[in-house]
Amino acid sequence: MSLRPDNPLIVQGDRSLMLHTVSPVTDSEGRAVKDDEGQPMLREHPRFAEARDALSQFAELEKSPDYLHTYRITPVSVWNAAALGLDASGIAEVLEEYACVPVPANVLQEIREWIERYGVLRIERRGEEFELLSDEPAALADVLGYRDIARLVEHDGERVIVPPLARGTVKQALIRIGFPVDDRGGYLDGDALKIDLRERTRSGESFAVRPYQELAAQGFYAGGSVLGGNGVVALPCGAGKTIVGMRVMSLVGTKTLILTTNTVAVHQWRRELLDKTELSEDQIGEYTGEGKSVCDVTISTYQMLTWRRSKSDAFEHFGLFSRENWGLVIYDEVHLLPAPVFRVTADLQARRRLGLTATLVREDGKEDEVFCLIGPKRYDVPWKVLEHQGFIAPAACIEVRVPLDDDLRSTYASADARGKFRVASENPGKNEVVGLLVERHADGRVLVIGQYLDQLEALAKRLKAPLITGKTPHADRQALYQAFRNGTERLLVVSKVGNFAIDLPDANVAIQVSGTFGSRQEEAQRLGRILRPKSDGSGAIFYSIVTLGSRDQEFAEKRQLFLTEQGYSYQIIEPGHLAEPVEPEATA
Repeated sequence: MSLRPDNPLIVQGDRSLMLHTVSPVTDSEGRAVKDDEGQPMLREHPRFAEARDALSQFAELEKSPDYLHTYRITPVSVWNAAALGLDASGIAEVLEEYACVPVPANVLQEIREWIERYGVLRIERRGEEFELLSDEPAALADVLGYRDIARLVEHDGERVIVPPLARGTVKQALIRIGFPVDDRGGYLDGDALKIDLRERTRSGESFAVRPYQELAAQGFYAGGSVLGGNGVVALPCGAGKTIVGMRVMSLVGTKTLILTTNTVAVHQWRRELLDKTELSEDQIGEYTGEGKSVCDVTISTYQMLTWRRSKSDAFEHFGLFSRENWGLVIYDEVHLLPAPVFRVTADLQARRRLGLTATLVREDGKEDEVFCLIGPKRYDVPWKVLEHQGFIAPAACIEVRVPLDDDLRSTYASADARGKFRVASENPGKNEVVGLLVERHADGRVLVIGQYLDQLEALAKRLKAPLITGKTPHADRQALYQAFRNGTERLLVVSKVGNFAIDLPDANVAIQVSGTFGSRQEEAQRLGRILRPKSDGSGAIFYSIVTLGSRDQEFAEKRQLFLTEQGYSYQIIEPGHLAEPVEPEATA
């Protein structure tokens, strides 16, 4: 490959990728154009957007400063690409298409090796047994040389038998040594359950599965073969992941267990199922602290299943997994799957497993656990693609940087790292900015979202707005959400309980005042609160209020990775520049 200096990408030998977001403005003779201060003028690199979208198929974004984004190619990112049909030559073509200098040979070699390992080992059913197989005897002999693998299987010199209850544990152990298993062992059918989708909702509105939702469901189902039936669908918040889940349920046609994040989400799943399927009320049960009804379709929470009286006691509600003959388990917000549910999921490999998420990023780095226990990524679509198609609202992302109050500087300086983050997060100087933004969007539907209760209580008092936290009784919470939906309440202050599963379609402004360190998961969920298409076709604005030059700002930069991954640009301003109103863009 020759040098191509006009290209935006540099591939390094450690599998890190540097993508230039800008390039110099040049005149007709190719000379750099400078501004009044003699500095080169810059523009977005003409190939940046297409390169970013291509790299997202097989690389993970790590850093996103203004001019240079850094990605990394990992085994799991490559295996997920392989699951979507991308091969080593396809990845190499992308790298060589956008690279400005030759791609290191060792990177292409590692990608080939990882791709080649995907499916080298497979699990197949042989009568009543499961067998670990490979077309490469040396690979099978290699993994059996690991004590942690050998003790999990039964090897008689000819066949390697995988005990049914060790199926997931074997896959976990193998992926740790670099062998992702193609599990073709099949599934228990579960008790049959006819689940038809409606053509009109119960309220009389027409209803149809969108094309990308159908592609996602069919990508998971794979015609009912053993090549499908497990895996993850990644779609933006507001793009209808619940509908994908319902479409999969209709394809599989069996009793289903749905696990989600909180009781509000449980109620929303039930409401959607009743509205858009032919299931009756007595066929859908809720297994929560409010009541434990087990029906043909049962919805519960991760918190419920992981509850126990003490750390040494058993998880009392794990029996729900075996109580009925489930043919499908749906893991909503699968990127939040807690470790105990991972452990029980290892024993559920005979059940079809669907993970739904807005982002595959896990803050604990356990993407490989999701990959081997739930399954590979079966469908993914960039957020901006759905925005351009009008399926989610366009959004402007703005960060407002606020100086730390003078009387807190000594407190900040003397605090440890965690203390510094909290002092900066709760900076009272943010409150005035929030007030200005709420005034600016007096005609909007505004959510103020934060992490710390003292801060939120002060804001609710200042704004004379209702506050929703984990302590708010469920009935009061639902009443406030309903008031927001019908427009009698236009402003809510919410704690992190607002991160997930709040169906507020007309919310068009979110103001984030504090968060969970640098969580990209949280950024995805909070932005998602305002991305449902608006009834008037308008867009949305996502504000983050950050303390300038602090730990708060450092973690905000990590959260911005999510926005950049999805193709969003963001504006950084100071409070003094809030005078001019900013309005959401209309849907194209």
